[in-house]
Amino acid sequence: MKHQKLLSIEDLKKSYRSPRNVNIQHREKLSALDRVALWITKHVGSMGFFMIIFCWTLLWLTWNTIAPAESKFDPFPAFVLWLFISNMIQIFLMPLIMIGQNLDSKHSELRAEEDFEINKKSEKEIETILMHLENQNELIIEILKRLDENESKTGKEN
Repeated sequence: MKHQKLLSIEDLKKSYRSPRNVNIQHREKLSALDRVALWITKHVGSMGFFMIIFCWTLLWLTWNTIAPAESKFDPFPAFVLWLFISNMIQIFLMPLIMIGQNLDSKHSELRAEEDFEINKKSEKEIETILMHLENQNELIIEILKRLDENESKTGKEN
């Protein structure tokens, strides 16, 4: 019976490159401006920032609605200054958030590529293990046949 030429574990390990930490690789490639954009994206997309904006808006609108007339600085109902400042915040944050999301997307792609490489490696290892198991199964069947032959020969002699 022919047995397949199987890869040894050492041969299998030699055929692979070691896994890389794409988080470190991605972080090292970021410029200072990229880091700023990611920091802003991370902090603007938080409940803390939402609460700051919400409280600022609530305080601003409440003050300019119910405060004494001489203390109001942004008259009801237009709130022109509040609208102007809010729009400026949006105008400046929108591109920064998009830049941060693009950088996060690149990072995700790197992680996905590394995961794919690890999955290919795992598939090859599993295939090798299955081939070893098939080979062992053939050897066991061959051994059992020989044992049966030897048993039948010794049974006939007695």
